[in-house]
Amino acid sequence: MAGNTAQATQQPVKHFNLVRCVAVCLLTLIVLVGLAVLITWLVIRPKRLVYTLENGSLQHFNLNNKHINATFDFVLMAYNPNTKTSVYYDSMESVVSYKDQTLAFDTIDPFHQPHRDTARVESKLVAQNLALSPSTYKDLRGEKSSGEIEVDVHYKSRVRFKV
Repeated sequence: MAGNTAQATQQPVKHFNLVRCVAVCLLTLIVLVGLAVLITWLVIRPKRLVYTLENGSLQHFNLNNKHINATFDFVLMAYNPNTKTSVYYDSMESVVSYKDQTLAFDTIDPFHQPHRDTARVESKLVAQNLALSPSTYKDLRGEKSSGEIEVDVHYKSRVRFKV
């Protein structure tokens, strides 16, 4: 019986050594991956892309029977300040909305932006005979009479970075 007791106490020690070995391996892997990410970041020094809405205009604006017809033209300037990274815009969409109601939508062709470059993105969004909610129609009509209409413009894009 004394032999069985000695074997029983040795098995948890082997189990503990296995757990410790796995933990050390995982910790080492995490540290190495973190170090690789840090070195990559220090070499590339990524900077945020800068976007500016340069110009916006509204043409052929007409409100009739709670429907809108309008053409929205916008110019977006996209600046890539990175010295080692270029940007591929795989897709880009622009949306004009007024008080949470989408008025017009446009897709922009894919393009490439080299490092330290400014790209001019023009979008023409057309609202053609779009039905409006009664409250939106009333608010738009009121803003039209004042001479200024405030709309929300959103751009959404899928990008890839190349070093």
